[in-house]
Amino acid sequence: MRVIESSREFAEALDSERACGRRVGLVPTMGALHAGHRSLVERAAAECDVVAVTLFVNPLQFGDPSDLASYPRDLDGDVAKASDAGADIVFAPSVPEMYPGFPEPPAATVHVRGVSEGLEGASRPGHFDGVATVVAKLFALAGRCSAYFGEKDFQQLAVVRTLAEGLCLPVRIVACTTVREPDGLALSSRNTRMSVEERRAALALHRALDAGLGALRNGERDLDVVRALMRSEMQASPLVAVDYAEVVDARTLEVAEGAEGELRLLVAAKVGPVRLIDNEGIVVRAGAPATRGLAMAGTGKER
Repeated sequence: MRVIESSREFAEALDSERACGRRVGLVPTMGALHAGHRSLVERAAAECDVVAVTLFVNPLQFGDPSDLASYPRDLDGDVAKASDAGADIVFAPSVPEMYPGFPEPPAATVHVRGVSEGLEGASRPGHFDGVATVVAKLFALAGRCSAYFGEKDFQQLAVVRTLAEGLCLPVRIVACTTVREPDGLALSSRNTRMSVEERRAALALHRALDAGLGALRNGERDLDVVRALMRSEMQASPLVAVDYAEVVDARTLEVAEGAEGELRLLVAAKVGPVRLIDNEGIVVRAGAPATRGLAMAGTGKER
C-alpha cells in the first residue's frame, strides 16, 4: 500500500490507475479510524478495483480551536487499519499541502446553499463551508471515482451529494448505513473522549430515535408530539444537554410539516465534553404501516 503526502502525486496515482482501466473508490476521512470507517473501505474494495483513503483533519470545519486540538490523531494506526480493510492508497497531506498560506483564509471556499443551513449548520456556523471546501478539493484531486460516506453524518451526506450534483463533478456518491455498537450507540471517533458514565448516558440519543420511530409506527402523525418524545427521552439524563430533536424531509432536510413520505429523525446533544449526532429514517405512507427507511442510501450518478 502506498502512503502519499503530495497532492500532485495523489492525483497522478489515481490518473494512472484509471488509465489502466481500473475503477477508483474514494473514502474521505479525518482519521481516528473505527469499525464504521472500515465498513466504508470494505464496501469500496468490494465495488472498485483501487481504493484510496484520505486522512486529513480539516481545520476549516472546526469552529472551536480546542476541539481541533483535541481531535484524536494516529497516522500509523490509521494507515494499518486502512490497509487491513482493503485500501491500496492512503493520502495523508499536511495542512499547508491542502491550504497553502494557512492560517490565512483560503482564497477560494465552497458554500452549499439550502441543505447546509439549519441543524448542524445553525449550531456550528461555517462548519459545512469547511466540509464542502475540503471535499471539493479532494474530489478535484481524485478525479472520476465513487466516493463513500456514512449515513450517520446525514446532513454532511446531503451537502456532499448536492455539491457533486451542483458542480457536475465526475463522482458517484455512495451512502452507507450507520455502523453501531451492540447497544445501539453510533460509532464515532469522538466516543473515546467520554467517560464510562458519559458513554452510558449517550445511549439516550439512540433511545430518543427509537421513541420517535416507535410513535410513528404506532400511528402518531403529529410531528410535534414525535419531536417532544425524542427531546424528553434525551432530557431524562442529566448528563445530556440537548441541542435539537427534529423530523425533516429526508430529501431536502427542510422541517417536515406532515407525517408523509420519506422522513429523517435527527438528534444532537452534548454529553460531557463531546457533541454527538445520530439519525434514523422512516417512510410514512397514507393507509400503510410506517417502515424504517434508508433515504439517500445507495448510489448517486457518476458523470
